[in-house]
Amino acid sequence: MTTSDPNLALVRFQGDALAAARGWTDLTSEERRRRAIVAAQQLDPELLWSLTEAHTSLYGSAGAGLSARTARAYREGIGKLLQHADRTGFSLIRPERDAGALYIRSLEVTGLAPSSIRVQLAAARALFRALRWAGATALDPFSDARPVQDKTAPWDKRQPYTDHEVQALLKMAAPRDRALILLCAHGGLRIEEALQLTWNDLDLPGGVLTVQHGKGDKTRRVTLTRTLIAALQVLPRAEAVIGGTQTAARQRLQVIAKRAETRYRGWHAFRHYAGTRLVRQTGSLEYAARHLGHSSIETTRIYAKWSDQALDEALAGW
Repeated sequence: MTTSDPNLALVRFQGDALAAARGWTDLTSEERRRRAIVAAQQLDPELLWSLTEAHTSLYGSAGAGLSARTARAYREGIGKLLQHADRTGFSLIRPERDAGALYIRSLEVTGLAPSSIRVQLAAARALFRALRWAGATALDPFSDARPVQDKTAPWDKRQPYTDHEVQALLKMAAPRDRALILLCAHGGLRIEEALQLTWNDLDLPGGVLTVQHGKGDKTRRVTLTRTLIAALQVLPRAEAVIGGTQTAARQRLQVIAKRAETRYRGWHAFRHYAGTRLVRQTGSLEYAARHLGHSSIETTRIYAKWSDQALDEALAGW
C-alpha cells in the first residue's frame, strides 16, 4: 500500500482541512480523477484520506470544522478498510456488489462492538463518496450495507459512575487528576475537551469555562461548581490546565480506580454521571442538555433512564 507514481504529489496541507480541499479543487477534473484512481489502485492511505477529508470538508454537515475526534475515527476506519482490501482483493474502483456487506459481516464475526462497526461503516461511506466525487468510481458497495442491530439498550451500556464511586476516585486522585475528574463529572466535559482546556478558557471569578472546540467543533459555555473551582485553583499556571494525551489519562485513571477499589468505567462515564445527576436533582432534561451541550434533547433522554430509580425502589420491598 505505497505510492509508486513519482508524479502523484500528496494533496494535503497539515492542520488546514480547507486548504487540503482547495488542493483537490484546484486540479482539473481529469487530473483529480487520475490521482484518485491511482491512489485507490495502490491503496494509498495518505492520499485517500486527503481526498476524503477534502470532500467531507466541502460537502459534509460539519464543513471545514470536522472535529479532530471524527477525523481520527474516519482516518482509522479508512485504514482498516484498506488493510481488508489488501488481504482480500476488494477493489475500490470496481467493487463487487456484495463487497460492502461482506466487509461489515467480517467485522461483526470478530466480535467488534456495534458502535465501532457503525464508525467503520461511516468511514467507508465517506471514502466512497469522495471517490465518486473525484470520478474514480460510480459505485458504492456500502450504500445498502447495514450492521446488525444492537440488541443492548443504550442505558444498559457504559453505565455512569455512582456518587460513591466518584467520591472514592476523587479521594485517591492527585490534584491534577482530581481537577480532571471534576471537569468531566461536574463540568460534563468530554475527555478530549478537558485535556485541551487552557487557562484562557477559564473564568474562575465568573464561575464559567468555555469549550472552544467541542463535538462538531462547536463552542459552549459551562458553569463551574464550587468544588471544581477549588480543585482548579490549586493547579500550577502552565499553558494547558491539564494537558497530556488521552492514553496517558486512561492509564492514570485505571491506576486510581485500582487504588480506590472501584470499577474502571473510563472517562466518558463521568460525563454520563454529570447528566444523570442533573436529571435526578432537577427533573429537567433541558438543563442537562444545556449543560452537556447536546444539540438535541433526544440525546439527553438516556440520562432519564439512568436517573430513574423508582422501579428499583418499588421492587426492593418485594
